[in-house]
Parts: sequence; C-alpha cells; structure tokens
Amino acid sequence: MKKYILFFIVALVLVSCSVEPRPIDYGSDACSFCKMTIVDKQHATEIVTSKGKALKYDSIECMMRDLKNHKQDEIALYLVTDFVRPGNWVDANKATYLISENIPSPMGANLSAFKKRDEAEKVWKEETGELLDWSELRERF
Repeated sequence: MKKYILFFIVALVLVSCSVEPRPIDYGSDACSFCKMTIVDKQHATEIVTSKGKALKYDSIECMMRDLKNHKQDEIALYLVTDFVRPGNWVDANKATYLISENIPSPMGANLSAFKKRDEAEKVWKEETGELLDWSELRERF
C-alpha cells in the first residue's frame, strides 16, 4: 500500500511541474494581471514558468504589462492565441502582432496575434493598423 501512495505522490509532483500550456476555462479563470474573468478566445494569453506554473491573461497587453513582475529566465513559454484560430496557442516569440483600432481587445490596446504573417497582413489590409514582431512588441510595452 505504501508503495502505491509513494508512486501517486511522485506522479503528482512530476505532472504538476511539467512545462506545458494549460487550458483556459473561459468564463471562470481570472487574468493574472487585471483579475478580470477571461472570456475572449481570440485574445487570451499565457506564460508558463520553468517550474510549470501557468499564468493566464485576458489579453496580450495584460501579459506584456505583467512581464515586469517576472524574471525572464524563469519563463519557459510565452503563448498567445491565434486571432484567426481562437483557442489555439502560438509561440509568442514567433507570432506577428497587429494593433488596429478596428479590432478591440479586452483591455483596450487593440492588440491581436497571428501565427502566420501573411494572415496578419491580410487582416491588416482590411482593418488597417500597425504590424509588429515580438521584439517590437516588447519594446512598446
């Protein structure tokens, strides 16, 4: 019996420390920065620490503003939602970003992320705005 309990505890520790995205429970989870309930599937974001802790955000701008509260070497994953595929994670380092007044985001920065640059350019042509990559976005925030 003790062997099974020990196995269960070790398995639980290993699972809780895994560095991987965690699903967002839309309508229930709160933003780690502003504490608003996360409801928008096109703008939700997440960072995962090297210890496996997932910090969830209702918008890209909340994640960017919260980065100053975390050491960069403690963050293993930066994830954003693909605007054209709501609910699908994209590596934030590789995404293309669009700031457009015609596409509101939850906290008012009008900031959206795209997995593919050509898809971002297509939306940009329709909605206007400014295209950015990850380094430009980090400088802005």
